[in-house]
Amino acid sequence: MATILSRIVTLVIAFTVHEFSHAFVANAYGDDTPRLHGRLTLNPLAHLDVMGSMLLLVAGFGWAKPVPINPYVLKSRSRSSVMWVSLAGPISNLLLAFVAALPLRFRLVPYSPVQNILFPTPFYFLLEFIVINLSLAIFNVIPVSPLDGEKVLEYLLPSSALPSFERLRPYGPMILLVVVFALPYLGLDLISLIMTPIIRGLLQLFVG
Repeated sequence: MATILSRIVTLVIAFTVHEFSHAFVANAYGDDTPRLHGRLTLNPLAHLDVMGSMLLLVAGFGWAKPVPINPYVLKSRSRSSVMWVSLAGPISNLLLAFVAALPLRFRLVPYSPVQNILFPTPFYFLLEFIVINLSLAIFNVIPVSPLDGEKVLEYLLPSSALPSFERLRPYGPMILLVVVFALPYLGLDLISLIMTPIIRGLLQLFVG
């Protein structure tokens, strides 16, 4: 029960801030599409996706409703603007994890177990909050459509590689489904192999 409560609170905060950050940066670059769609808000109801939220509760990762943007408006402002709008979400999750780690790093919250209680202890909640936010940040920078990392890779690729990249883009969701669900069923969990060492490293860096 304590784990579920921790994940529900974390879900609401992490997804809301993540999507709001996309909308905020897009708006700052002159694209009012997120604002016109009611996404320039910290109201969780504007951002949460039912299926993605349920998956986070069960599996520890999920998604929210994507923030609509107009890439043509953004690119007219700056070639890197779409990349920064995409990175805003993962960066916000990293910042949330960093802020939540401060009470643990400076021993302001004592260690306390969570077993046999209905509500999470402050220590357990902060630890869960940090790990989930780190997971969301890292998962979203995987360079596969429709994740944020795809836009970052598109910006970094040389122009000669863009035609091949565009041909692969429509298959991104299918590739992601295979990697996240099919391969672990066959005994090859690439996501965990990639993400776990990074999460542990960042957790050690943030918490000490």
